[in-house]
Amino acid sequence: MRGDEASNMISEATRRDIFDYLRAERVDWAGRLKETDFLSRLYHLEELPSNDHRVKSMLYDIWQHRVNNPMDWDDDWVYEDSRLNLYSCPDEEFLRFLCEMLHPIVRPDAHEVSRLLGVFNEILSAEGWQIVEKGRMANRPVFSARRLVPGSSISLGSRQKIAQVLSADYVNQQVIRMEAAIEADPELAIGTAKEFVETMCKTILARLGEAPPKNADLLDLVKQVRIKLELLPENIHEKAKGAETIKRLLNNLGVAAQGLAELRGLYGTGHGKVAGASGLQPRHARLAVGAATTLGMFFFETYQHRKDKEG
Repeated sequence: MRGDEASNMISEATRRDIFDYLRAERVDWAGRLKETDFLSRLYHLEELPSNDHRVKSMLYDIWQHRVNNPMDWDDDWVYEDSRLNLYSCPDEEFLRFLCEMLHPIVRPDAHEVSRLLGVFNEILSAEGWQIVEKGRMANRPVFSARRLVPGSSISLGSRQKIAQVLSADYVNQQVIRMEAAIEADPELAIGTAKEFVETMCKTILARLGEAPPKNADLLDLVKQVRIKLELLPENIHEKAKGAETIKRLLNNLGVAAQGLAELRGLYGTGHGKVAGASGLQPRHARLAVGAATTLGMFFFETYQHRKDKEG
């Protein structure tokens, strides 16, 4: 991170919210590693002082009170330790600690990583930060922190509601992947944006007891969802207030789907391209992700509204 990003901008209240969540959920911060092994990836433990006069450094201090006498310290001792000072340390150190908790060496369970990532980003968003994928290790994500990218996104609460109502945890993974890829991999973001809309359409149709057409593409799926949810312009009564405006907006649902399909075909992942072909910029990926999340959420909220009316 740049020097101006290493200052203390993330409040103690926000840090405490994250640690309170980890405590309440009994999350093992060190994952499958020993606590000294986890912390040694971030700190020079042998250079930090011991709080026990019998040993010479923090490394042996931890061993004495967490291994030799494991009941001496609580499992969440690390959050309160003054030597690490996680409530007041520079943002860079605090965020690096969170990212390390999600590292595939530390936490191999992809579902748990996805859940923690969603919680971290929901809380950090109030401070203008997010944790995003920066690379892959053994086909699993490795994370880093960055300033929050302005633009459309789906909140953690909305993602959880989608997953609960539609029984589609995969939706949460797609949203995290496409939002995280906007800057690092615009083509992946565009490809995932199209897949997100496809997933939403197929899942809603399945919940409505409707089988999608065989080999249906995105436009077919969007059209079928619009029919089932009565989102076609002809469903709007001519005397309805703002009828023409509503009809134009509904027509634009198809236009948005068409644009996503074309962008994915031209620039998204999943299609071979001529060597040296230039790709789109993050701003274009942000537009595609924004369109996909808006379209997907509109379909979901319409489905939920009709489901609530039916009781």
